Amino acid sequence: MNIDKSTELFNEAQQHIPGGVNSPVRAFKQVGGTPLFMKSADGAYMFDEDGNRYIDYINSWGPMILGHNHKAVVDAVIGQAKRAFSFGAPTKLEVEIAKLVKAMVPNIDMLRMVSSGTEACMSAVRLARGFTGKSKIIKFEGHYHGHADMFLKKAGSGVAGLGIKQEGGIPSVVTDDTIVIAFNDFEALNEVVSKYKSELACIIVEPVAGNMGCVPPEEGYLQLMRKLCSDNNIVLILDEVMTGFRLAKGGAQERLNIWADLVTFGKVIGGGLPVGAFGGRKDIMSCLAPLGNVYQAGTLSGNPLAMTVGFATLTELNNNPALYTKLDRNGVYLKQKIGEVFTAKGITHTINQMGSMISVHFCGGKVKDFQTASAGNNETFKRFFHHMLDNGIYLPPSAFETWFLSAALIEGDLQATVTACNSFA
Repeated sequence: MNIDKSTELFNEAQQHIPGGVNSPVRAFKQVGGTPLFMKSADGAYMFDEDGNRYIDYINSWGPMILGHNHKAVVDAVIGQAKRAFSFGAPTKLEVEIAKLVKAMVPNIDMLRMVSSGTEACMSAVRLARGFTGKSKIIKFEGHYHGHADMFLKKAGSGVAGLGIKQEGGIPSVVTDDTIVIAFNDFEALNEVVSKYKSELACIIVEPVAGNMGCVPPEEGYLQLMRKLCSDNNIVLILDEVMTGFRLAKGGAQERLNIWADLVTFGKVIGGGLPVGAFGGRKDIMSCLAPLGNVYQAGTLSGNPLAMTVGFATLTELNNNPALYTKLDRNGVYLKQKIGEVFTAKGITHTINQMGSMISVHFCGGKVKDFQTASAGNNETFKRFFHHMLDNGIYLPPSAFETWFLSAALIEGDLQATVTACNSFA
């Protein structure tokens, strides 16, 4: 496979951009090799600067659930671009997308748009602190809620993949109120809440982890979390930046029957443009300025282009429940077929999957938390990544990232993926 143009561009990029990339995981540092520079995409495929085609299992890290260049989405954004890019003033679009989100996610009373998932999670925690008057938060090892200072304590995703042990630029006092426990550890959750309940403002959690590979919750774990929060005046925040509108119309909340006090969104809600949002109970959301004294603002919050693309994407999902059936079916197919191939070849593996999120861990045993997921971050994964890339399959370049399927995948794409796995040794 010829990647001369990507190599040339990466060499040039490193002279102007730290590490040659604008987000660390794109640098291929965990897997080695040269990152590919993409030029275009259509449906389930991406095309690099050298003209190579790849079946896309990143989908812009989740937003492209309908696939690239979906006609309804493209038509909508072209129409809005001809009217205006941004106003810095309220628009009807913001009202319409808020109403649609509330219709799809029944426990959302009010919604505030922002410009990224990091901003959404950061703002939700500030709001929880303002509402409760308490300061400590619980997060989970390997869960990533963006790069705000308080979240980078034992974060997963790019931080883990780059082997960063101590995050630079973050004074310890900033993270002193962040308590980190292992995901799916019932005993630790009970103990920590019991010890700090009078100081805990919130628990923030990925209901299905996606930043240490795909790691679903153990049965009853989120329900325990919900009860502990309700009993102790603690705000439960579900970070649905990845899972929101992907695992179901109502996200992981609907799929897992767990309802939070606040929910954060990103990715799918913007259909590929920079966006985020947080919403939830009216009494909590009413603490936000200009109604309350918890301040949050953003020049481009509710940007018309992002609102248009998000509204078009969510409308397609809301009006076509068969899309979720297809996404689930394809996720199950990949888990089953890849598992059969690796078992027949004697390759030690564990595959986690929920809906259109899936990850292959090259380790034995159950992968249920960051420690067990870390066992799959090994030389086998690196070889597998490059083998698949050479066969035209674009996977996340990190063992700590989930794959994201799009509705544009066809049977032939799934078969080609399994065939590529079959030639891996």
